[in-house]
Amino acid sequence: MRLNVAIFIFNEVEVLDFAGPFEVFAATDSLNQNTLFNTYTVAEMPGVVFARNGLKVVPTHPFESAPKPDIIVVPGGFGTRPLLARSIIIEWIRQQSRAAQHTVSVCTGSLLLAKAGLLDGLPATTHCSQLDLLRELAPTAVVHTDRRFLDTGQLLTSAGISAGIDVSLHLVARLCGKEIAERTAAHMEYHWTNDGGLTR
Repeated sequence: MRLNVAIFIFNEVEVLDFAGPFEVFAATDSLNQNTLFNTYTVAEMPGVVFARNGLKVVPTHPFESAPKPDIIVVPGGFGTRPLLARSIIIEWIRQQSRAAQHTVSVCTGSLLLAKAGLLDGLPATTHCSQLDLLRELAPTAVVHTDRRFLDTGQLLTSAGISAGIDVSLHLVARLCGKEIAERTAAHMEYHWTNDGGLTR
């Protein structure tokens, strides 16, 4: 059965933060007869989302009608900062994460996970410029400065922007096997080291 992959988008979301994971999961599905992942975007409300640098994106679903996700991807970007004060967003992330098999953050998406209390006591990372803020928001988390991504089982965090591709390929390998992930990386012509996030 295909897994639902919900990618949260919002105003000022970093483009590659959400587009990279979208490409990984959607391409993996396409390369495997559309049997693995149903990938879609989700926003708080219907209508256009203005991503970073003016890219206009129309989300597939608003919160109220989105299918239940098996995997939720929370990207970053400058738009995460005002969302830290939006309780409806933080609670949605908290509830979706509790119900999902896996939660993945990209870049400063980890700040939203921290605000939701999802990183307490766990190893985590984020964009190199926001490590101190992550420590402030999740004081009991073990913040890593030298990892491209960290996998704690249900929850995965990744460093800045392009690291979202690496963590997504890593999760594909976990769920579907290394060969399928490598085939996706080759199709994308992406140099994936498959080192478990050890290098940044």
